[in-house]
Amino acid sequence: MCSLDGCGHHRDMPPIKVPDELRRAFLLGAATLPLAAVLADKALAAGAAATLTDVSVPVAGGRSLTGSLAIPDGSGKAPAVVIVHEWWGLNDQIKAVAAEMAQQGFLVLAVDLFGKVAEDSETARNLVQALDPAAATAGLTAAVAFLRRHERAAGKVATMGWCFGGGWALNTAIATPVEATVVYYGNVKKTAAELKPLKGPVLGHFGTLDKSINADMVAGFEKSMREAGKADMLTVYWYEADHAFANPTGARYDAEDAALAWERTLFFLRKHLA
Repeated sequence: MCSLDGCGHHRDMPPIKVPDELRRAFLLGAATLPLAAVLADKALAAGAAATLTDVSVPVAGGRSLTGSLAIPDGSGKAPAVVIVHEWWGLNDQIKAVAAEMAQQGFLVLAVDLFGKVAEDSETARNLVQALDPAAATAGLTAAVAFLRRHERAAGKVATMGWCFGGGWALNTAIATPVEATVVYYGNVKKTAAELKPLKGPVLGHFGTLDKSINADMVAGFEKSMREAGKADMLTVYWYEADHAFANPTGARYDAEDAALAWERTLFFLRKHLA
């Protein structure tokens, strides 16, 4: 879970109405821009978000999980990724990441665990605290199953998330088998027993200046992975950066480290979802 100043230290503005010409601009031209340029510009991020399709994923018990689906060009099968938002909720920034990943050839489902977007830290904290962990686990498990059976999916699925979502990307990988998991500065405080069900490799990105997701927590995670017999499944990278260093809309954004982490993420996903 994020601290008071975590997950980018930003406020989301009211939803932007995206005209058709902006949507087309993203599809025809803005998609060639660096990811950070798209995410840092609210209009471009909104244009990217508008290329996604809203979906409803059936969950056991008659419930459903909403999300946004990004489908790569062409008609071939694609590796699939479930991405989980920060504590701000499923905003245009996260949707823009999904759109970029689709441009990179991935089938991406950006899930919505809250049903709304927070505009301030207090609301974000309340949304996190109100979340039912059992319901979230069931929804994310259903999201993985949804992608596995999607007509464009090649069969392998990864989970990925940032901050609040990073912890839930790992929780999902423990709850249901996935081929890979990427954690951006998420809560990884787990015991060896909790990690036993983990089947796929984990890539972790962490900042040395992060006060909450810190060296002690990550060291404990590495120890638990060793005790669970899964040390060879974990790759950890440290960056001289703070929490939310990969969020271009936040004050703690570190462009160089974010770009390096993104490059490593794409390599990792392509390797394990091939």
